[in-house]
Amino acid sequence: MMVLQCKNVTKSYKKGVPVLKDFNLEVESGKIIGLLGPNGCGKSTLIKLISGLLQPDSGKITVCGEEIGEKSKALVSYLPERCYFSPSMKLRELVAFFSDFYTDFDAARAEALIKDLKIDINSNLKSLSKGTKEKVLLIMVMSRRARLYLLDEPIAGVDPAARDYILGTIVSNYDPEATIIITTHLITDIEQVLDEFVFLSYGGEILKTGNAEEARNESGKSLNELFKEVFR
Repeated sequence: MMVLQCKNVTKSYKKGVPVLKDFNLEVESGKIIGLLGPNGCGKSTLIKLISGLLQPDSGKITVCGEEIGEKSKALVSYLPERCYFSPSMKLRELVAFFSDFYTDFDAARAEALIKDLKIDINSNLKSLSKGTKEKVLLIMVMSRRARLYLLDEPIAGVDPAARDYILGTIVSNYDPEATIIITTHLITDIEQVLDEFVFLSYGGEILKTGNAEEARNESGKSLNELFKEVFR
């Protein structure tokens, strides 16, 4: 089943230069996909369009056959690049918020994962390090039973230990019937968990896409090396 379809999607900002132009992409269920490209190539814009935070100028996006709207948003769990919760919010309040807002949220699962981090659930977000805060926010997102997970730069700016935990959490909480799209420019760190990849250039141009393992076997190179060749 196609979890995501983007057909001729165009999105521009104030200057009128398209961030995405006639963009097309189809994503099947049961995949972890890396949306890989340099900063400014439209990765975050695409994620926001899929999640319904932005509207395309033209074109069509569907999630599990549903056009972007109330029904599609119920199928998507989104981790933004930056935390959007109040720094004074306690973790217990964060769990309660997700429980109230999302019918597919597993509060017991989230609390168990927070406990594994050895964090007091009465702590507030501002008392946490950047790496720990990123872990907690990922736990919230991955504790939903969504069909499509959108993770925007989940490992940017955190230390290697936090990156390992974040990647481990993604894989261990992955529903085989769901799909995860991860945006990043840190390809070396993320490629170990990817099933498929999309190399995205400026304007939303797809330069290369395929199965991650097959690409490595055929070329004898890592995705990071292939990425450098494509963008050279």
